[in-house]
Amino acid sequence: MTPVMEKVGKQITIAVNGNPVTVNYGTTVAVAVARQGGACRRSVKGQQRGPLCGMGICFECRVVINGKRHCRSCQIVCESGMKVQTDA
Repeated sequence: MTPVMEKVGKQITIAVNGNPVTVNYGTTVAVAVARQGGACRRSVKGQQRGPLCGMGICFECRVVINGKRHCRSCQIVCESGMKVQTDA
């Protein structure tokens, strides 16, 4: 069995704004943020923002991942122990 196939169906836990969120292997950060119940960020006018295009083009889903700002959450797959911070 390949290493990827061994992980299919397994769950991992990440932290979103300090709260644990358990997701299946292969889940994007955008989905984990949505499961936590929050938006990804706020616009300059204070409006909540989240994934719009799902392709990394619109930049509406930006979050901080492990201290790195402006990560497009719709394009990044969750890794066990990952720390995600939203600006919402």
